[in-house]
This record gives sequence, structure tokens and C-alpha cells, in this order.
Amino acid sequence: MVKEHQIIAGNFELAGRASSDLKRYLKSLNSYPRPFISRVCSASYEAEINVVIHSVGGYMTYEINDNQIELDFYDDGPGILDIEQAMLKGFSTANQIAHINGFGAGMGLNNMYELSNKLTIHSSHRGTHIKMFFEVGERDA
Repeated sequence: MVKEHQIIAGNFELAGRASSDLKRYLKSLNSYPRPFISRVCSASYEAEINVVIHSVGGYMTYEINDNQIELDFYDDGPGILDIEQAMLKGFSTANQIAHINGFGAGMGLNNMYELSNKLTIHSSHRGTHIKMFFEVGERDA
């Protein structure tokens, strides 16, 4: 099953809607342990907030296959100039509006990396694609 959600840039009121929908769906399946659902949805929320803060809009897709979940986040421009630097804890390019709304601590990409089983990031001046894979494992017991 594949599902897609639009993410609106700068809209902090709707931020988290896609991740909440994913959480509701995963819970309804009664197939995954709560720690796993929490891990997937926390990473999803981090990515969703990054799209809201740093892009001009984008979308999320998720695909569920047995014990694996794949999340894809796509956004339009301006891209991540230095992915290695952006992965550092505390590094942030968030604007003042994001900070006023309680975001932009510079932990998003690092948290996504820590929470997922695999993370890939492709970025250019036209946009960014973040792909995360999750598999149920020992840390989800």
C-alpha cells in the first residue's frame, strides 16, 4: 500500500498532519509494536517539519510491506547546501519564524538518522528527497 500527503510550506498549523495519519493507520493494523510505531512517526514528523520550515512545499509518501516501512519526503528548493554539515547536532538554517514556533533546534536530520534503519538524502538547488527505511527489530521490543 502506498499513500501520499501534501505538505504546505510555512504552515505550522497543519504541520504533523501526514505523520499523524500514518500513526493512526499503523495503529489500526494491530501488526506493529508501539515502540516501532513511535520510532517511525517521530522520524516522519521530523522530516515533515523540515519540509514546512525549509522548502516551498512538498509531499510525503509511505509504503508498507510486511515488516518494512519506507517513507519518502520530496520538497521543492532550495535544497541542502552541505548535507554533512546539516547532519551535525545543533546545526540549523531555520528562520526566525520557525524558532518562534518552537522549531529549528538543528536536530531533525540527526534524529531521522538515529530513528531509521537506513536514511538517504539527495539534494540540489531544485529540492530534496529524503528516504527512510524502518524494520521491526530488537529496539522495538
